[in-house]
Amino acid sequence: MKDFAAIDFETANECRCSVCSVGVVIVRDGKIVDSFYSLIHPEPDYYQWFCQQVHGLSEEDTDDAPVFPQVWEKIAPMIEGLPLVAHNSTFDEGCLKEVFRAYQMDYPDYEFYDTLSASREYFGYDLPNHQLPTVAAACGYDLTNHHHALADAEACAHIALRLL
Repeated sequence: MKDFAAIDFETANECRCSVCSVGVVIVRDGKIVDSFYSLIHPEPDYYQWFCQQVHGLSEEDTDDAPVFPQVWEKIAPMIEGLPLVAHNSTFDEGCLKEVFRAYQMDYPDYEFYDTLSASREYFGYDLPNHQLPTVAAACGYDLTNHHHALADAEACAHIALRLL
């Protein structure tokens, strides 16, 4: 796969629609050509302690952030016609579908590919686990800011270029 968009969401709470940040990396002809990052005012608008511990974001970070439809207006043209790639795509695809539903937006049936399942197939038991930093390192990419949506999307893009 040489043309795709790697995507990663972080959520504010247990609701998949509560996206509070997104990172997107555009790959064309096997090269990263563009990227996008935004904070998002989550819906529902509250943060769980556990989520804050994972990504470090809080109400103060997203109080003045745009809502999802405003952010997606910028992303949609970037990813038009591209398959989407995520590490554990079940989570990110679920977030995308749920936030579309929360804002009563028509979901365009994006095609998703999963680097987590690709890693399990490719590396099998050669890795201690198939978490994003472990797989990124096995693919020669140093993920230093794990759980920042853009950093995770960049790592996913590098993994996809190697494994998909």
